[in-house]
Amino acid sequence: MQATLDRPLRVAVVGAGPAGIYAADILARSDTPVSVDILERLPAPYGLIRYGVAPDHPRIKQIVQALQRVLERPAIRLLGNVDYGTDLKLDDLRQHYDAAIFATGADKDRSLSVPGVDLPGSFGAAEFVSWYDGHPEAPREWPLTARSVAVIGAGNVALDVARVLARTADELLTTEIPDNVYRGLAASQVTDVHVFGRRGPAQAKFTPLELRELDHSPNVEVLVDPADIEFDQASLDAINGSNQVRTVVKTLQDWAIRDPGTRPRRLHLHFLHGPAGILGAECVTGLRTERMELDGSGGVRGTGRFHDWPVQAVYRAVGYLSSHLADLPFDHDSGTVPHDAGRVLGLDGQQVPGVYATGWIKRGPVGLIGHTKGDALETIGSLLADIPALRPAPEPDPAAIRELLARRGVEFTTLEGWNRLNQHEITLGQQRGRERIKVVPREEMLAVSRGTAES
Repeated sequence: MQATLDRPLRVAVVGAGPAGIYAADILARSDTPVSVDILERLPAPYGLIRYGVAPDHPRIKQIVQALQRVLERPAIRLLGNVDYGTDLKLDDLRQHYDAAIFATGADKDRSLSVPGVDLPGSFGAAEFVSWYDGHPEAPREWPLTARSVAVIGAGNVALDVARVLARTADELLTTEIPDNVYRGLAASQVTDVHVFGRRGPAQAKFTPLELRELDHSPNVEVLVDPADIEFDQASLDAINGSNQVRTVVKTLQDWAIRDPGTRPRRLHLHFLHGPAGILGAECVTGLRTERMELDGSGGVRGTGRFHDWPVQAVYRAVGYLSSHLADLPFDHDSGTVPHDAGRVLGLDGQQVPGVYATGWIKRGPVGLIGHTKGDALETIGSLLADIPALRPAPEPDPAAIRELLARRGVEFTTLEGWNRLNQHEITLGQQRGRERIKVVPREEMLAVSRGTAES
């Protein structure tokens, strides 16, 4: 293919979360004529914005409005309910597109190697987030019989999980949680939620806004043990070098010295407690932690002192992990696709022609949503620079991929179908005196998107 094209560049973007949509947007706004198909495994777009952000965070979900405008661009087409690796393989993409960008994100739980991790009552945070966010592949019910719960992790996901567990269901009625999630939370027996961080308060990965939000509920008392507020020289350096760290630490210090209140539920934040084992024979009956101490350089070491906490459920919020993509190299340790500035590299270290990556599948599950734009900009820059070397697709006609999916019996959704589903969810919310209610089962989502659902 030459740098001057006699037709628009045909590009497939696999994944309709922010990473994929930002990449499509940057490509569509370039000086190169393009035709972009965004292929999404689920019937609806937006990835973790729709299925990974806590329902009581509508501010972040407003990003959807900007993403929607990108999908409405004439050069961009959404094909949902298309599962890469099952419905389409890499050879199919090479047949119909000049280049493919993988933006599949990270939706699995990173493992935690402690005894008892597989006991009933031990859950991955990603599983729970999928449930309360109405993911179409999540279970309809969730066991919420525990009165005391442990959350392992010191990041924003741990805070999301803890906050949803601790708040009453009625506090979430203003959000878009599905009816089954509301019923499940309303029946919850929880009175105490314990969040455990292995390192000190200055090493916590909370953002200040997310942390302070814990204290906004009239039903949840936030408690911090003064004994956990410890600092070494590395901690002091971190506090002095970052306004964010300074604000987080100040908030925790204020909570540690105030008198306990009388709100009916309690959310305990613990630091310098490393998970050592999940206790129980047939189900979770406790969590064992080892008391840690700061080592002076920003790390921690064990003290050999252990404490058993009587909890009946444990949620592991120790990080997300991407899934291995068919026909692509994969680094199982980092959970990423090997790359050079977004160009996917094979096992021999050489570029895989016409294949690119962006987002968490490229750099790992770190950073905020805004970081994804810069990431996509780098990848698109590499792709545009490679245009003279790209192999032209044998079947670049945009109609050809739809015909292939139809022949294979794939019931793909389109932007028109998503708009229909979006309006249906808004109508459901209005019928119940709420702003919106998510549709959960995949079958119902597909029926609504094609206009065959019962009213």
